[in-house]
Amino acid sequence: QVQFVESGGGLVQPGGSLRLSCAASGSLRSIYAMGWYRQAPGKQRELVAAITNGGSTNYADSVKGRFTISVDNAKNTVYLQMNSLKPEDTAVYYCAAGHSTGTYDYWGQGTQVTVSS
Repeated sequence: QVQFVESGGGLVQPGGSLRLSCAASGSLRSIYAMGWYRQAPGKQRELVAAITNGGSTNYADSVKGRFTISVDNAKNTVYLQMNSLKPEDTAVYYCAAGHSTGTYDYWGQGTQVTVSS
């Protein structure tokens, strides 16, 4: 089992920045990838960014060039740096981890990000 503690969400004005953190604990040795998903009201959950244990990353087209995912292995923490935020980035953001490509077996509780003036 893997557990997460997420932090960093909040209210920010358009054009602003936030950094989300997800501290993981538990059985991390077999984790292949970690990612951030988001879900806006009335919409399906979507993958925002992911990083593998080899350091490969991928991003949703809507956030490329604005968001950066990174990992601090010493702290077992994954980050999502979000810059140039837009109102359409408003959603609940979830940290997730999985044992194989494209599958996520463990989920965080979610943190709210609201972009509004």
